[in-house]
Amino acid sequence: MSADLSSPRFHDETEARKFLEATRWPEGPVCPHCGTVNEAYENASKPGVYRCASVECRKDFSVTVGTLFERSHVPLHKWLLATHLLMAGKKGVSAHQLHRMLGVTYKTAWFMAHRIREALRPNAPSPLGGQNKVVEADETYVGGKAKNRKNKVPPKEAVFSLVERGGKVRSRHVADVTGATLRDAMVSQIDKTSYLMTDESPTYTAIGTEFAGHGTVNHSAEEYVRAYFWHTNTAEGFFSILKRGITGVYHHVSKEHLHRYLAEFDFRYNERESLGVDDAKRAEKALKGIEGRRLTYGGSQARP
Repeated sequence: MSADLSSPRFHDETEARKFLEATRWPEGPVCPHCGTVNEAYENASKPGVYRCASVECRKDFSVTVGTLFERSHVPLHKWLLATHLLMAGKKGVSAHQLHRMLGVTYKTAWFMAHRIREALRPNAPSPLGGQNKVVEADETYVGGKAKNRKNKVPPKEAVFSLVERGGKVRSRHVADVTGATLRDAMVSQIDKTSYLMTDESPTYTAIGTEFAGHGTVNHSAEEYVRAYFWHTNTAEGFFSILKRGITGVYHHVSKEHLHRYLAEFDFRYNERESLGVDDAKRAEKALKGIEGRRLTYGGSQARP
């Protein structure tokens, strides 16, 4: 199933609300104040506003309360369309493109995109890999090129990714590529029974002993695959999507917001077509993460 962009939920506020209610509340309205399920009644004069029937609560709420969409002046149907567009573009959608397609200001489109990215960041995910599974670890650098600048070489930021073959990816912006920094990222996110695959960097030598096995390929000697099994090509494939998106769509990603862009690319990769997730389903899954997160103009951190 793929979403039709002419669908009423992308153009009509009532249809958008009903769609979000069905997505968030499959078992009936859930009161964000006390957690009571399906014990609320809708206000006859204010469609979409519910009152909790619990004697201890009796508070009003709507489907956007406690979510990234709460108190937003942007119509809900535009939020749904923006989410779908961001999830359907393999390499992302620029804020300028959203600004033109949604009919909002560039500033609003930029902020909407970052709010959506905040919903894509996972909460306490389970470790990657496991027995008889392979996890590839690799790092790359994103940023401008020296040949594009006359006097100053632009700084590059290090990105470290862990990719389970046939599974998911986890990426993070790291301050440096040292054993201590990478070990913290790896032991907290990879099952110790996994087989670790890296390049020949000595940074991984000691870390590799903590896993069930550790294989390497020598990239400096132009060795990229050995015996069809030893390689980090899965991670390199993910990096190619990431860099093409940053270079071709976003053009520039600041250090302060890089972690949110990584969450976006990770989410789309983890919910990809080859795993049975189409554009519409990916957008629905993205909406599951809007609960309990706020991102305000006054700060760069998500707020409950």
